Amino acid sequence: MITIIPEAPENVAAFNATGEVTKEDFERLVIPRVKEKVEQFGELNYLLYLDTDLDNFTVGAWLEDLLLGLKNLTNWNRSAIVTDKEGIRDFTSIFSVLMPGEFKSFPKENLYNALYWCKNGDEVEA
Repeated sequence: MITIIPEAPENVAAFNATGEVTKEDFERLVIPRVKEKVEQFGELNYLLYLDTDLDNFTVGAWLEDLLLGLKNLTNWNRSAIVTDKEGIRDFTSIFSVLMPGEFKSFPKENLYNALYWCKNGDEVEA
């Protein structure tokens, strides 16, 4: 299931993924929210907090297809994936080569820093 992270900055489309995530979650919630933010701000700052395994995404290939599809209807600026799974962080690094804008991964304990980076393009000083 995907939910909106309500405490995200206004210019960030931020989502929390838990349990089983389906294509319908993206069609029902993510895509409309992304379109709304792009219309409002002219660019997309995106954050996905993964509180589930990629195994719970009903086949990762559609996720890749979906994000590549979004590539054409958005002006990607900054995108963060927040997870403690090293493999997903590696996937984010690979994906950053395919997609426009900046992609970065953050460990779960740094959610606030990831939101700040999405909003401003820099990180909170430690």
